[in-house]
Amino acid sequence: MNIRIEEKLLVYKVVAKKDTEAFAQLYDFYVGPIYRFVFFKLSNREDAEDITSEVFLKVWDYLIEKPKEVTSFKQLLYRIARNRVVDVYRARAKKNECSIETAEKIAIGNDLRKDIEIKEEQQDLLKAIKKLKHEYQEVIHLRYIEGLPTKDIAGILEMSATNVRVILFRATKKLKEFTEPDLKPKT
Repeated sequence: MNIRIEEKLLVYKVVAKKDTEAFAQLYDFYVGPIYRFVFFKLSNREDAEDITSEVFLKVWDYLIEKPKEVTSFKQLLYRIARNRVVDVYRARAKKNECSIETAEKIAIGNDLRKDIEIKEEQQDLLKAIKKLKHEYQEVIHLRYIEGLPTKDIAGILEMSATNVRVILFRATKKLKEFTEPDLKPKT
């Protein structure tokens, strides 16, 4: 069965019958990607776990209390997750606690030197991504880390697919400038 059709059927069961089993299947399918999305934004495991749980609770409430057509369950999840992350940023800004923590350590394999080089490259790339405008960071994450198509990104960020492609182009161009300084255009 097509994943989109199966997803719509599960959402229908949740809305019409308050089917917890159907919601559990949706949860199992999306909990990993939503957690990664939130963790990438916050760089804090505990906050990411809490917000991921909150996202699914909010989606459950939304589907049960306001039963209406959900065109894309995935977009709904990401939009709620994004809004919660913004709330956390605002709360941190008020408390003046905005600190960027490093991403989780990668597992060390057989070739330690190669693993260290890969880790350093990943950290450099993360630092470069963190230098980008917030809008660029979101599009880069959704496209390359979550693997979402531009159409879904457009729905999540509430913009046109063309605008997403333009932002993606500009963001990757900026990333290349940050990571390959000798390619930076001379001004």
